[in-house]
Amino acid sequence: MQVIDRRQNPKAKSLGNRQRFLRRIKSQIRKAVNEAIENRSVADVDSGEKVSVTTSDIGEPKFGFDSTEGDRSYVIPGNHDYQRGDRIRKPSGGGSGSGSGGSPDGDGEDAFVFMLTRDEFLDLFFEDLELPNLAKRKLKSITSTKWNRAGYANDGSPQRLNKSQTMRRSLARRIALKRPRLHELNRLEEELEAARAEGKDAEHDEEVKGLVRRIEQLRYRMQAVPFLDPVDLRYNRFEQTPKPTTQAVMFCLMDTSASMTESLKDLAKRFYILLHLFLTRHYRAVELVFIRHTYTAAEVDEETFFHGRETGGTVVSSALEEMLRIVRERYPVQDWNIYAAQASDGHNFDHDMPRTIALLQHEILDLCQYYAYIEVGEEESSYTSALWNGYSQLDSHPQFARAKVLDPTEIYPVFHKLFASNRQPS
Repeated sequence: MQVIDRRQNPKAKSLGNRQRFLRRIKSQIRKAVNEAIENRSVADVDSGEKVSVTTSDIGEPKFGFDSTEGDRSYVIPGNHDYQRGDRIRKPSGGGSGSGSGGSPDGDGEDAFVFMLTRDEFLDLFFEDLELPNLAKRKLKSITSTKWNRAGYANDGSPQRLNKSQTMRRSLARRIALKRPRLHELNRLEEELEAARAEGKDAEHDEEVKGLVRRIEQLRYRMQAVPFLDPVDLRYNRFEQTPKPTTQAVMFCLMDTSASMTESLKDLAKRFYILLHLFLTRHYRAVELVFIRHTYTAAEVDEETFFHGRETGGTVVSSALEEMLRIVRERYPVQDWNIYAAQASDGHNFDHDMPRTIALLQHEILDLCQYYAYIEVGEEESSYTSALWNGYSQLDSHPQFARAKVLDPTEIYPVFHKLFASNRQPS
């Protein structure tokens, strides 16, 4: 039995060859993916990625003939130098192969550039995290509908008649069909009355006859082109659209004090990326809010959030107060699903811990669908941080979870632990 696969490969290319090529240059692709994590924003990390590979890395070994050895026959069309039976000397020099020579000015060949697809990029991104089967936590996804304006319709109930749009179309139609104006008819009737007052007779006076004929034509034309026609009617149109109860906002809170190094910020960024990818699987729209804090907190853009240079002490409650302010102003709880992820090295002033715990217990956790705290560090330590010790009071709350991360390979297992449906308290 012979099986012939006639399925089309993407863009007429060999999918098998593409996969073999990706395996060959996997180290360079993995490097490009890591650079993409550092340089991309959280929201667009799941798109494709452009990868540049030097031509030396994609070359393949080839077998060829040594031009200085062996006997061979040539057919040289248009030959004027040799006769049949002449012996031709072999070319001098060693077997240098057919590769391109070096450039005299030092320039090399261009790199080979290709695009990773979204799925290929995500496979490599999650590769070192050893993805398990994700046991998703139940998320709020109830939708409701509301009526929104959706332009105009040609028919509808009388109470939805749009008068301005109807009159605009009526006017345009009357102008296009050259419907006589009422003041023009009134002017001709006044001229006819004036002529009759002068004693002119419609049977003998040509001017009166013309006026009568013109008035009759105008009246007929006005009846043929009505002032308002059914084709002019326009009604307000409404349609049901989903109410934005399936929207989510993701608050990213991070300590940017002097103790938070770039490597610790990179660990936090990887966790934010995973949380954003997870939420976009369940919600139509996910907005990102970045709040960084030292002594004070402020909402910033993503570039400032991860790469800002401001340092100082740590007051966690300032970030929580800023989050509450933003929620009250822009994200009403009845319309938005609120998620928060806090990343810190665990430092906080002792006098601020009671305020921090009170804000979480009595205000923030009741607003959130989920609040995740990850404590990032560079090495194992027997020291228990102020935040880790204080947050132990919140372990029994169903909307709260915490975990420690010391290495990039721990990010996904920790993420899975935080969002598993059978999650155990920390």
